[in-house]
Amino acid sequence: MHPLDWAVIAGYLLVMVAIGVWAHRQVADTADFFTAGGRMPWWLAGISHHMSGYSAVVFVAYAGVAYDQGVVSYVVFMFPLAVATGIGAFLFAPKWNRLRTHYDIASPLEYLARRYDVPTQQVLAWSGSLLKVFDVAAKWSAIALLLNRFVGVPLGWGIVITAAVTLVYCTAGGLWADALTELGQFVIQGVAAFAMIGAVGVALADRGFSYANFWSALPEGHTAPTTSSYPAYFLLVYVIVKTFEYNGGMWNLAQRYIATPSSTAAKRTALLSSGLYLVWPIVLMLPMFAAPLLVRVADSQDVYAEMALRFLPAGLLGLVLVGVFSHTMAMAASDATAISAVMTRDVLPHVWRRARDFTDLQSLRAGRVLTVVFVLLSVVLALNAENLGGVLGIIVAWVGALIGPISIPMMLGMLRPFRYVGPAAALGSWAGGLLTFAVTKYALVLPEAVTVVSPVLVSLLLFVTIGALRRDAPPAAEEITAALTTDPDAGTPSPAAS
Repeated sequence: MHPLDWAVIAGYLLVMVAIGVWAHRQVADTADFFTAGGRMPWWLAGISHHMSGYSAVVFVAYAGVAYDQGVVSYVVFMFPLAVATGIGAFLFAPKWNRLRTHYDIASPLEYLARRYDVPTQQVLAWSGSLLKVFDVAAKWSAIALLLNRFVGVPLGWGIVITAAVTLVYCTAGGLWADALTELGQFVIQGVAAFAMIGAVGVALADRGFSYANFWSALPEGHTAPTTSSYPAYFLLVYVIVKTFEYNGGMWNLAQRYIATPSSTAAKRTALLSSGLYLVWPIVLMLPMFAAPLLVRVADSQDVYAEMALRFLPAGLLGLVLVGVFSHTMAMAASDATAISAVMTRDVLPHVWRRARDFTDLQSLRAGRVLTVVFVLLSVVLALNAENLGGVLGIIVAWVGALIGPISIPMMLGMLRPFRYVGPAAALGSWAGGLLTFAVTKYALVLPEAVTVVSPVLVSLLLFVTIGALRRDAPPAAEEITAALTTDPDAGTPSPAAS
């Protein structure tokens, strides 16, 4: 690392702190902290949704898959996000916004107490919060691997430093700080990504290749859209998993829809994010597809760092590190804000009687404290990430498999066709999905693809089947699902969201 690289990193951190200070002044109450007061422009929410959807895992685990297996890394892990978010633009995004308009929610789980009952809400809140601790722990671990490779920072210190910087601005400014820093991070990452493309393009030219013709020289199978490790059925079911995950199952992404001024703005938010998921990962990963022709690494997870160290000049290396750093900070900060919203609004009042009488200022303080607690727990887990299957193991196996059972009752509970489905189906679906994960991963030790797809399919089947057999939804379910088909301003049902 050249002193110029360190100057770039220092400048980036100063900008993030400045944004946090500005955003802190915009936060007067819990609505500002958790949902930006419903005033976030759709284009800012769309970029924020996109940036919050993936992290440095792209430059570690997925870059490793690109190095080992080729374009399947984009086809299986990135393209489904574009499809899923595009579906959600019409099916889910407007409904999240209408929940805030009709019921003044600030947390994605807030409506579940009325839609099902309090026990169902609490089960989903606690299990989802635990899962997000694992998810964010994987993000800290990923960026620590890159810091170690770039500048020799020990893994443990890399995790702690990343988490500490993120904690400063997300506890200060809440969702406003998250979104504004993500906008800045998107711009920085764009400059870094095109710098990487240019540098690798020069390296390819030195070997007689270009981005147009290097594909035929890649190892066999590197241009195949699916492989034996990630077969076609995995791709199809992964789209289903991501449709639930990226349209609200990841609570932080639901907050982007909730924070927009209207359901139309929420729809635009999702469409913008979908377009970015379709195109932007190609920009980020294109150099990694060419990597087998340029470098040799012992651990494929080191390939992005090796390419940057070998081909980028002083200054640009620091910019690339900032670019990958920013993705992790964006996702982790938004997760922390979402978890603090759930714990403050949905959990704390049910486990601590005094919290039911909190003033808005006290609730805001509680949200900030819970943000700190969540980040600290994820750091502890990140320090032990390798014992849980490493970065890719956590992301794909744990989060990918368990997000379905947690999100299916929450997401389908908004839709009119499921208005008669009650808490029995919600809890049965959740329990069946988790049990399936335990059996397939630890008892039967089945392949990773089966471990990921089985829980969501079982959970979906149980939700529909139990719901059809036992129609135990409370009276409020009919009211809620009807309200979510109506645009408050127009006062008429919205065909696209009904």
